[in-house]
Amino acid sequence: MKVFVAGATGAMGRQLVPRLVAAGHEVVGTTRSDSKQAVLWDLGAEPSVVDALDAERVAQAVAHARPDVIVHELTSIETLDMRHFDRSFAMTNRLRTEGTDHLLSAGRAVGVKRFVIQSFTGWPYARTGGPVKTEDDPLDPNPAREMRESLAAIRHLEEAVIGAGWTEGVVLRYGGFYGPGTGLSPGAPEFEMVRKRKFPVVGSGAGVWSFVHIADAAEATVAAVEHGKRGIYNVVDDDPAAVAEWLPALAEAVGAPKPWRVPRLVGRMLAGEAAIVMMTDIRGASNAKAKRELGWEPRHPSWREGFAA
Repeated sequence: MKVFVAGATGAMGRQLVPRLVAAGHEVVGTTRSDSKQAVLWDLGAEPSVVDALDAERVAQAVAHARPDVIVHELTSIETLDMRHFDRSFAMTNRLRTEGTDHLLSAGRAVGVKRFVIQSFTGWPYARTGGPVKTEDDPLDPNPAREMRESLAAIRHLEEAVIGAGWTEGVVLRYGGFYGPGTGLSPGAPEFEMVRKRKFPVVGSGAGVWSFVHIADAAEATVAAVEHGKRGIYNVVDDDPAAVAEWLPALAEAVGAPKPWRVPRLVGRMLAGEAAIVMMTDIRGASNAKAKRELGWEPRHPSWREGFAA
């Protein structure tokens, strides 16, 4: 098949493109920068320089490529400021709304058979009920104020893709990435915060996170490209865990001292309500549907071994 990967030079794109090529697919990958065309050639993709927020340019690029499948992996996060969560995700939210709409319109014009899009699991789920959520569980009806725009953008992309009756719309709710090119890799800001003991456990640390190694997420995406059915899939490992459990383990794995613990009130003063939600309230996710329907198994079934590696 011919696959059009929007966002092909990001952390996911650099893992996904070579896997698609190795599986025998012809890949066209987008980048906003002329200077990154060589990266795409090296990965095995034909470069397409395009601004995903320019509807006309997106339409031209997709029309030129005439793909069977579009994969939307566009994000743009410079630094994550938990106190101003929505501000940090402002450009990504535009890519999840305007960018999604442009790609859907362009895909419909050329008769794309399948449309695969990146979403996120964990904090978007309702913060009630059990600690582990399935795709049938509702999203948060009352997100923290600093997270409302980001959750609205996620709702938009998921509803737009699932509601596109002319194509097979597949939504992948990825867990927290770790591994090459991600925020949890040596030198990345979040990694360095843990290493320098600037990433404390806040309050109870009872917020449950689900992780996935970036390579495993790419493998799941290949499966979705090849035979995903319309629907939503949590792409996470087998081991949801509370912050109070995984953060000290991560610190140990990187040779850092045990994280500080700070009261909930202090955490709110320092980092805002979004940080409190992430540390104390969020839910993990089940990967049972992705395993069953995509035929996917994470090679890193637990962050415990994955972090150490």
